[in-house]
Amino acid sequence: MADASAPMETLYLLAETDVSQLEDVIRRLRAIPHVAEVEAVTGPFDLIVKIQAPHINEALDVVIHRIRKVPGVKSTETLVAVSGTP
Repeated sequence: MADASAPMETLYLLAETDVSQLEDVIRRLRAIPHVAEVEAVTGPFDLIVKIQAPHINEALDVVIHRIRKVPGVKSTETLVAVSGTP
C-alpha cells in the first residue's frame, strides 16, 4: 500500500464523450481507482478528469486500460502536471 504522505503523480485528462452518454460516463469514471475528480466543462472537450497515483506509469495505465475503454468516451488528451519548483 502506498504511503499517504508520499508525493502523488497527477494527470489531467480532457475527454470528448458521446453527449447522450455523458452522465453514465461521469458515473463510470468516478468509480475508477485513482480518479480523484471528474468535472463536465464547456469547450472542445466535455470532461476534465484528475488522476492521481504514486507513479506516473500507474496513472497512465489508468488512462490507457480503464478510461479509454469506458463506453461513451470518444477521445482523450492527457496532460501531465509538472512542478514549477526545482
